[in-house]
Amino acid sequence: MNELPFCPAIAFPAYLNPVIVQLGPIGLHWYGLGYVIGILFAWWYGTQLLKKKTLWHNDCPPMTPEKLGDFVIWAAIGVVVGGRLGQVLFWDPYYYFTQPAEIIAVWDGGMAFHGGLIGTIIAMILFARKNHIGIWTTFDTIAAGVPVGLGIVRICNFINQELWGNVTHVSWAVCFPNDPKYLPRHPSQLYEAFMEGLVLFILLALAIFVFKALRKPGIVSGLFIFGYGVARMISEIFRVPGEDPQWFSTLMHNTGFTYGMALSLPMVLFGIYAMYRAIKYQSS
Repeated sequence: MNELPFCPAIAFPAYLNPVIVQLGPIGLHWYGLGYVIGILFAWWYGTQLLKKKTLWHNDCPPMTPEKLGDFVIWAAIGVVVGGRLGQVLFWDPYYYFTQPAEIIAVWDGGMAFHGGLIGTIIAMILFARKNHIGIWTTFDTIAAGVPVGLGIVRICNFINQELWGNVTHVSWAVCFPNDPKYLPRHPSQLYEAFMEGLVLFILLALAIFVFKALRKPGIVSGLFIFGYGVARMISEIFRVPGEDPQWFSTLMHNTGFTYGMALSLPMVLFGIYAMYRAIKYQSS
């Protein structure tokens, strides 16, 4: 095994391995476990909110905790299928269409949040209509706990040594062993874990418990979508851009506006609309 060159920053911890345990051809990966923990936490947190009737409009939760439990399978399918198809269609369609077997290799990473969001929204709409539940209140219930899962998955991105940041000389820069140049880089995955996970979760909790946002269906959903979009656009400043589509690279050449920003900007605008709609609807 070749020794790595000298790192003028923080060396990536050698004990961090993407695979937790390997049993023959089957391995338990941090990435997959992160998604499982995130979905289960959002379900548990949502049930706790549903039990607190005073948080909801007219002290009437939109569904029972048991009914939310029925949505877990729907959510898992929406997240995994939507996230993977988002990665395939938004980011690298040529590679996946020429290597179709790789499309199902979710254990190797490669899940697009924007696709996962679309998949989950579709699942929520179908679930809400099937069970005669308000779509916005369903979205609010789920969105409240999602940031925790986002933060965990970003930490898993760090463990996988993927989506690392631009070269920098800040004191907390990290050298990733899978970086061919082995240069100090922003640990942009951890920035995203902080913004999309901790900060966004706290903002939603304040909106729910201090400002009683669940009484206005759509506020929590809108704040979540808006907050993620802003956090993602900020993190893109520090993150090495992905393989942007050729048409986009040509259009935005030397502007600093990345494909990730382009996918996130509509989220910011839609989040603002959702919050405005909720406030206007409640006051009318």
